[in-house]
Amino acid sequence: MNASSPEASDTLMPEDDVATTDTMTPVAVTEAAPTESTPEASPAPEPAAAPTAEKPVKPPVPVPTGKPETFAEGDYVVYPTHGVGKVERIATEEIAGHKLELIHITFEENRMTLRVPVAKARTAGLRKLATRKLFDDALAVLKGRARVKRTMWSRRAQEYEAKINSGDPLAIAEVVRDLHRNSGQPDQSFSERQIYEAAMDRLAAELAALDKTDKLTAAQKLNDFLKTL
Repeated sequence: MNASSPEASDTLMPEDDVATTDTMTPVAVTEAAPTESTPEASPAPEPAAAPTAEKPVKPPVPVPTGKPETFAEGDYVVYPTHGVGKVERIATEEIAGHKLELIHITFEENRMTLRVPVAKARTAGLRKLATRKLFDDALAVLKGRARVKRTMWSRRAQEYEAKINSGDPLAIAEVVRDLHRNSGQPDQSFSERQIYEAAMDRLAAELAALDKTDKLTAAQKLNDFLKTL
């Protein structure tokens, strides 16, 4: 997410999931005037049904299990739709008449600050960095055979983007695995390349935080690993 100003700030509010109801407007019904009888005619053909639009693919939100995670200043965390950020501070503030304990998370790459209520952190998908074992499992996914569905690319692209925005390293690794091209294989299309690079960027950012290195070094490590497959 690119900020439109030097530093953007968003806050998740407790009322962001508000149910809406549809109201039905009464329709006036008029009685048709009688018409003269006419010879029987063949019924008009029924209009063809309009094609139904594909529903957008929503990111699969992992179901929280176990005890809620606690966050502290200086922690590196992962927010599903933004990737790796750093907890700058946790403070109680008054927002729109509500006193909320907020986690301030900064994302240096796009110069953005996100404020997440502590009470909503779990349901929002905020988590600490993956463990080394979980990331090793993600690397093991890369070794697997690509599983490409025989569906339209637009549909598959939605599914890949949903996996990336889930924040789950295993799901993101599946995107890299399915879109990776070795030497001798056909080149990727522009949109395939964009999604592939977005998935690689997410994995590299988390690996860099785990290894305490920079993202460029982590990306090179991932590329070297893929070359061995």
